[in-house]
Amino acid sequence: MIAAKDKIMTNTSLPGPARDEVQAHRGASAIAPENTIAAFRAAADQGAKWVELDVALSADGELIVIHDDSVDRTSTGSGSLGDLTAEQIGQLDGGSWFDSRFAGERIPTLAEVIKALGEFGLNINVEIKQHKHHQSLDQLVNAVHAAISKRPAHMQIMISSFDPECLKAMHKLAPELELAMLWGRVPDNWEALLADIPATSIHAHYKGLCIGLLEQTSAKGIKVRAWTSNDPIELVSFWGAGLTGVITDNPKIFLG
Repeated sequence: MIAAKDKIMTNTSLPGPARDEVQAHRGASAIAPENTIAAFRAAADQGAKWVELDVALSADGELIVIHDDSVDRTSTGSGSLGDLTAEQIGQLDGGSWFDSRFAGERIPTLAEVIKALGEFGLNINVEIKQHKHHQSLDQLVNAVHAAISKRPAHMQIMISSFDPECLKAMHKLAPELELAMLWGRVPDNWEALLADIPATSIHAHYKGLCIGLLEQTSAKGIKVRAWTSNDPIELVSFWGAGLTGVITDNPKIFLG
Protein backbone atom coordinates (compact mmCIF):
# COMPACT_ATOMS: atom_id res chain seq x y z
CA MET A 1 0.00 0.00 0.00
CA ILE A 2 1.21 3.55 -0.69
CA ALA A 3 1.31 5.68 2.44
CA ALA A 4 -0.62 8.94 2.33
CA LYS A 5 2.55 10.98 2.81
CA ASP A 6 4.02 9.41 -0.35
CA LYS A 7 1.04 10.29 -2.53
CA ILE A 8 0.98 13.19 -4.90
CA MET A 9 -2.03 14.90 -6.34
CA THR A 10 -2.51 15.13 -10.06
CA ASN A 11 -3.37 18.34 -11.83
CA THR A 12 -7.01 17.24 -11.52
CA SER A 13 -6.67 16.99 -7.71
CA LEU A 14 -7.19 13.23 -7.79
CA PRO A 15 -5.21 10.71 -5.71
CA GLY A 16 -2.20 9.44 -7.61
CA PRO A 17 1.05 7.52 -7.42
CA ALA A 18 4.28 8.47 -5.70
CA ARG A 19 6.27 10.82 -7.93
CA ASP A 20 8.96 8.22 -8.65
CA GLU A 21 6.30 5.70 -9.71
CA VAL A 22 5.27 7.63 -12.83
CA GLN A 23 7.00 6.14 -15.90
CA ALA A 24 7.03 7.88 -19.28
CA HIS A 25 5.86 5.35 -21.88
CA ARG A 26 8.45 5.33 -24.67
CA GLY A 27 9.35 8.72 -23.25
CA ALA A 28 6.77 11.50 -23.19
CA SER A 29 5.36 10.01 -26.39
CA ALA A 30 2.23 12.18 -26.33
CA ILE A 31 4.33 15.23 -27.16
CA ALA A 32 7.42 13.84 -28.95
CA PRO A 33 8.17 10.86 -31.22
CA GLU A 34 8.25 7.66 -29.19
CA ASN A 35 11.51 6.03 -28.13
CA THR A 36 13.65 8.98 -29.21
CA ILE A 37 16.04 11.19 -27.28
CA ALA A 38 13.53 14.03 -27.79
CA ALA A 39 10.80 12.02 -26.05
CA PHE A 40 13.09 11.15 -23.15
CA ARG A 41 14.20 14.77 -22.79
CA ALA A 42 10.53 15.82 -22.75
CA ALA A 43 9.85 13.30 -19.97
CA ALA A 44 12.65 14.79 -17.89
CA ASP A 45 11.32 18.29 -18.57
CA GLN A 46 7.91 17.19 -17.25
CA GLY A 47 9.49 15.98 -14.02
CA ALA A 48 9.43 12.22 -14.62
CA LYS A 49 12.04 10.10 -12.83
CA TRP A 50 11.60 6.99 -14.98
CA VAL A 51 11.14 6.23 -18.66
CA GLU A 52 9.93 3.01 -20.21
CA LEU A 53 11.48 2.01 -23.53
CA ASP A 54 11.61 -0.96 -25.90
CA VAL A 55 14.71 -2.70 -27.21
CA ALA A 56 15.32 -5.13 -30.05
CA LEU A 57 18.32 -6.23 -32.10
CA SER A 58 19.37 -4.96 -35.51
CA ALA A 59 20.71 -7.27 -38.22
CA ASP A 60 24.24 -6.79 -36.90
CA GLY A 61 23.32 -7.46 -33.30
CA GLU A 62 23.08 -3.91 -31.95
CA LEU A 63 20.34 -3.00 -29.49
CA ILE A 64 17.93 -0.49 -31.04
CA VAL A 65 15.39 1.47 -28.99
CA ILE A 66 12.24 0.78 -30.97
CA HIS A 67 8.90 -0.91 -30.34
CA ASP A 68 8.18 -2.62 -33.66
CA ASP A 69 10.15 -5.26 -35.57
CA SER A 70 10.40 -2.87 -38.51
CA VAL A 71 11.15 0.82 -39.01
CA ASP A 72 8.08 1.44 -41.19
CA ARG A 73 5.75 3.06 -38.64
CA THR A 74 8.21 5.33 -36.85
CA SER A 75 10.59 6.52 -39.55
CA THR A 76 10.85 7.66 -43.14
CA GLY A 77 12.39 4.30 -44.04
CA SER A 78 11.09 0.77 -44.40
CA GLY A 79 12.28 -2.72 -43.68
CA SER A 80 12.68 -5.27 -40.94
CA LEU A 81 15.18 -4.79 -38.14
CA GLY A 82 16.53 -8.16 -39.18
CA ASP A 83 17.52 -6.75 -42.56
CA LEU A 84 18.97 -3.43 -41.40
CA THR A 85 22.21 -2.67 -39.59
CA ALA A 86 22.40 -0.22 -36.72
CA GLU A 87 24.20 2.23 -39.00
CA GLN A 88 21.43 2.05 -41.60
CA ILE A 89 18.75 2.52 -38.95
CA GLY A 90 20.65 5.45 -37.49
CA GLN A 91 20.56 7.28 -40.82
CA LEU A 92 16.76 7.32 -40.93
CA ASP A 93 14.55 10.23 -39.94
CA GLY A 94 12.70 8.97 -36.88
CA GLY A 95 10.88 12.18 -36.01
CA SER A 96 9.06 13.80 -38.93
CA TRP A 97 6.35 11.08 -38.97
CA PHE A 98 5.23 12.54 -35.62
CA ASP A 99 5.63 16.25 -36.40
CA SER A 100 7.77 18.28 -38.77
CA ARG A 101 9.36 19.96 -35.74
CA PHE A 102 11.14 16.67 -35.04
CA ALA A 103 12.51 16.14 -38.54
CA GLY A 104 15.93 14.54 -38.34
CA GLU A 105 15.38 12.93 -34.94
CA ARG A 106 17.14 9.57 -35.02
CA ILE A 107 16.13 6.08 -33.92
CA PRO A 108 18.75 5.60 -31.18
CA THR A 109 20.70 2.64 -29.89
CA LEU A 110 20.36 1.61 -26.26
CA ALA A 111 23.94 2.72 -25.61
CA GLU A 112 23.11 6.21 -26.91
CA VAL A 113 19.98 6.38 -24.78
CA ILE A 114 21.73 5.27 -21.61
CA LYS A 115 24.30 8.03 -22.12
CA ALA A 116 21.58 10.65 -22.68
CA LEU A 117 19.40 9.51 -19.79
CA GLY A 118 22.39 9.61 -17.49
CA GLU A 119 22.73 13.29 -18.37
CA PHE A 120 18.97 13.83 -17.90
CA GLY A 121 19.01 12.09 -14.50
CA LEU A 122 16.46 9.46 -15.56
CA ASN A 123 16.03 5.81 -14.62
CA ILE A 124 15.04 3.15 -17.16
CA ASN A 125 12.43 0.42 -17.46
CA VAL A 126 13.85 -1.66 -20.32
CA GLU A 127 11.16 -3.70 -22.06
CA ILE A 128 12.79 -6.55 -23.95
CA LYS A 129 10.98 -7.32 -27.21
CA GLN A 130 11.25 -10.82 -28.65
CA HIS A 131 11.07 -10.79 -32.46
CA LYS A 132 11.34 -13.61 -34.99
CA HIS A 133 14.56 -12.30 -36.51
CA HIS A 134 16.48 -12.63 -33.25
CA GLN A 135 18.99 -15.44 -33.45
CA SER A 136 18.51 -16.63 -29.87
CA LEU A 137 17.28 -15.60 -26.46
CA ASP A 138 20.86 -15.71 -25.17
CA GLN A 139 22.02 -13.26 -27.85
CA LEU A 140 19.26 -10.84 -26.87
CA VAL A 141 19.59 -10.91 -23.08
CA ASN A 142 23.39 -10.93 -23.17
CA ALA A 143 23.30 -7.80 -25.31
CA VAL A 144 20.90 -6.10 -22.88
CA HIS A 145 23.02 -7.11 -19.90
CA ALA A 146 26.20 -5.80 -21.53
CA ALA A 147 24.56 -2.47 -22.36
CA ILE A 148 23.02 -1.81 -18.95
CA SER A 149 26.24 -2.83 -17.20
CA LYS A 150 27.78 0.36 -18.62
CA ARG A 151 25.14 2.65 -17.10
CA PRO A 152 26.10 5.48 -14.72
CA ALA A 153 26.25 4.49 -11.07
CA HIS A 154 23.26 6.71 -10.17
CA MET A 155 20.94 5.18 -12.80
CA GLN A 156 18.38 2.61 -11.70
CA ILE A 157 17.28 -0.13 -14.11
CA MET A 158 14.33 -2.50 -14.17
CA ILE A 159 13.56 -5.10 -16.83
CA SER A 160 10.10 -5.92 -18.16
CA SER A 161 8.85 -8.32 -20.81
CA PHE A 162 5.81 -10.26 -22.01
CA ASP A 163 8.18 -13.24 -22.30
CA PRO A 164 8.87 -14.97 -18.96
CA GLU A 165 11.89 -16.71 -20.48
CA CYS A 166 13.51 -13.30 -21.09
CA LEU A 167 13.02 -12.42 -17.44
CA LYS A 168 14.36 -15.77 -16.24
CA ALA A 169 17.48 -15.33 -18.36
CA MET A 170 18.00 -11.77 -17.11
CA HIS A 171 17.61 -12.91 -13.50
CA LYS A 172 20.47 -15.36 -13.98
CA LEU A 173 22.69 -12.59 -15.34
CA ALA A 174 21.62 -9.82 -12.95
CA PRO A 175 19.67 -11.17 -9.95
CA GLU A 176 19.73 -7.74 -8.28
CA LEU A 177 17.45 -6.13 -10.89
CA GLU A 178 13.72 -5.59 -10.42
CA LEU A 179 11.85 -7.74 -12.95
CA ALA A 180 8.30 -6.98 -14.11
CA MET A 181 6.04 -9.42 -15.93
CA LEU A 182 3.88 -7.75 -18.56
CA TRP A 183 0.31 -8.92 -18.95
CA GLY A 184 -2.74 -7.56 -20.70
CA ARG A 185 -4.91 -9.31 -18.14
CA VAL A 186 -3.27 -10.89 -15.12
CA PRO A 187 -3.83 -14.68 -15.04
CA ASP A 188 -5.30 -16.42 -12.00
CA ASN A 189 -2.04 -18.28 -11.33
CA TRP A 190 0.03 -15.06 -11.31
CA GLU A 191 1.70 -15.86 -7.99
CA ALA A 192 3.15 -19.16 -9.19
CA LEU A 193 4.24 -17.66 -12.51
CA LEU A 194 6.06 -14.79 -10.79
CA ALA A 195 7.75 -17.16 -8.33
CA ASP A 196 9.01 -19.30 -11.21
CA ILE A 197 10.88 -16.37 -12.81
CA PRO A 198 11.30 -14.99 -10.05
CA ALA A 199 9.77 -11.50 -10.48
CA THR A 200 8.48 -9.05 -7.91
CA SER A 201 6.40 -6.75 -10.14
CA ILE A 202 3.49 -6.92 -12.55
CA HIS A 203 2.88 -4.42 -15.32
CA ALA A 204 -0.76 -4.85 -16.32
CA HIS A 205 -3.03 -3.09 -18.79
CA TYR A 206 -5.15 -0.64 -16.84
CA LYS A 207 -8.37 -2.16 -18.23
CA GLY A 208 -7.45 -5.49 -16.65
CA LEU A 209 -7.11 -4.13 -13.10
CA CYS A 210 -9.51 -4.95 -10.30
CA ILE A 211 -9.62 -4.18 -6.59
CA GLY A 212 -9.45 -7.83 -5.55
CA LEU A 213 -6.28 -8.48 -7.54
CA LEU A 214 -4.56 -5.40 -6.12
CA GLU A 215 -5.45 -6.34 -2.57
CA GLN A 216 -3.93 -9.79 -3.15
CA THR A 217 -0.73 -8.50 -4.78
CA SER A 218 -0.30 -5.82 -2.13
CA ALA A 219 -0.62 -8.42 0.64
CA LYS A 220 2.14 -10.46 -1.05
CA GLY A 221 4.44 -7.45 -1.50
CA ILE A 222 4.10 -7.50 -5.29
CA LYS A 223 4.25 -4.15 -7.07
CA VAL A 224 1.65 -3.49 -9.78
CA ARG A 225 1.98 -0.72 -12.36
CA ALA A 226 -0.73 0.09 -14.89
CA TRP A 227 -0.04 0.59 -18.60
CA THR A 228 -0.79 2.68 -20.62
CA SER A 229 -3.11 5.12 -18.85
CA ASN A 230 -3.46 8.70 -20.06
CA ASP A 231 -6.35 9.75 -17.84
CA PRO A 232 -6.01 9.92 -14.01
CA ILE A 233 -9.72 9.18 -13.61
CA GLU A 234 -9.16 5.67 -15.01
CA LEU A 235 -7.03 4.74 -12.01
CA VAL A 236 -8.51 6.79 -9.18
CA SER A 237 -10.23 3.83 -7.49
CA PHE A 238 -7.13 1.63 -7.54
CA TRP A 239 -4.52 3.60 -5.57
CA GLY A 240 -6.01 2.80 -2.19
CA ALA A 241 -6.25 -0.89 -3.08
CA GLY A 242 -2.51 -1.20 -3.73
CA LEU A 243 -1.72 0.00 -7.25
CA THR A 244 1.94 1.02 -7.19
CA GLY A 245 2.51 3.12 -10.30
CA VAL A 246 1.56 4.08 -13.82
CA ILE A 247 3.16 3.98 -17.26
CA THR A 248 1.81 6.86 -19.31
CA ASP A 249 2.39 8.70 -22.60
CA ASN A 250 2.02 12.02 -20.78
CA PRO A 251 3.69 12.04 -17.33
CA LYS A 252 2.58 15.60 -16.63
CA ILE A 253 -1.03 14.57 -16.07
CA PHE A 254 0.02 12.38 -13.14
CA LEU A 255 2.78 14.64 -11.86
CA GLY A 256 0.65 17.77 -11.62
